[in-house]
Amino acid sequence: MTVRVLVVEDEAVAAEAHSAYVGRVPGFEVAGVARSAGEAMRHLAGDRHVDLLLLDMHLPDGHGLGLLQRLRAAGHLCDVIAVTSARDADVVRHAVAQGVVLYLLKPFTFATFRAKLEQYAAYRAELAGASDDVAQDEVDRLLGTLRPSSATAPLPKGMSAESMRQVTEVLRGSDTPLSATEMAAAIGSSRVTARRYLEHLAGADLVTRSPRYGGSGRPEVEYRWRTA
Repeated sequence: MTVRVLVVEDEAVAAEAHSAYVGRVPGFEVAGVARSAGEAMRHLAGDRHVDLLLLDMHLPDGHGLGLLQRLRAAGHLCDVIAVTSARDADVVRHAVAQGVVLYLLKPFTFATFRAKLEQYAAYRAELAGASDDVAQDEVDRLLGTLRPSSATAPLPKGMSAESMRQVTEVLRGSDTPLSATEMAAAIGSSRVTARRYLEHLAGADLVTRSPRYGGSGRPEVEYRWRTA
């Protein structure tokens, strides 16, 4: 499912750049641009669905944290990535306390921006596949996708967050282990591409690998989502 993003940024050039960046990351689309806190509130008060806010902290009619407080009080549970030049530790602390999932300091490159959105996409993929009654390891894995680690580092060049989301959802929803060939058929890719994503997940210790015997020639490798 596409993530709809509201860009909240008062500087015209920065707002345009951030919107363009969102459009370049597969699986994300711009739901709108708000140049002030009031405009953001009006946008979210409408029927337009927003999953994620890219929130600047310095707005012409108030602080970003004040906007966030108003949003939560109004019942808006959309996730927030702070995109700001605010480096004050107190601001960071209050941002985390109010549910900001990631913090991106200006200035930044598109590669850094894309990595943050891919981290967020990985978190949503994990959340979508989680059971209603999560175990401790699932909670750890969910929160871990939002923290830098070898398992959640930016994807290698040539791999997309959207394809990773597809592979993750298919594998987590399968009652039986899947081979790269079966995964390729499920997501509409080549076997080589599917295997690359599966091996990446295996390297992050999110899936287990085992040989599948029974056919002629070399045994095929099958992959199962790690549940414990």
